[in-house]
Amino acid sequence: MDVLIHLFVGLHIIGIASLLGGFLTQMKAMGKGTARFVPAMLHGALTMLVTGVVLVGLNQADGNTVNNIKIGVKLALLIVILGLVYVKRDDEKVDKGLFGLVGLLTTANIFIAVLWT
Repeated sequence: MDVLIHLFVGLHIIGIASLLGGFLTQMKAMGKGTARFVPAMLHGALTMLVTGVVLVGLNQADGNTVNNIKIGVKLALLIVILGLVYVKRDDEKVDKGLFGLVGLLTTANIFIAVLWT
């Protein structure tokens, strides 16, 4: 079971890397006001959602304790991120504030995962 959990943690990290990497590649365009949500951001957020749900299930099945409040906060942030990216995915450019919000929420999600123990 540990190998399976570690596999999904790795996939979860790949998802966050895709989401954050897509954001970072558009930072220069954000300064010009031409930033857009790239497909990597949508796919990364979806990967995070699926692997996160699987991780919670695997950890509970293995008898590990899961901090449901932490998971709930992370899920709420991810749903907001996913909703914004999904709705605006076909727009040629996205408002700076909205694009920055996705980056901020993504970063907050990372720090919640790492620092909230």
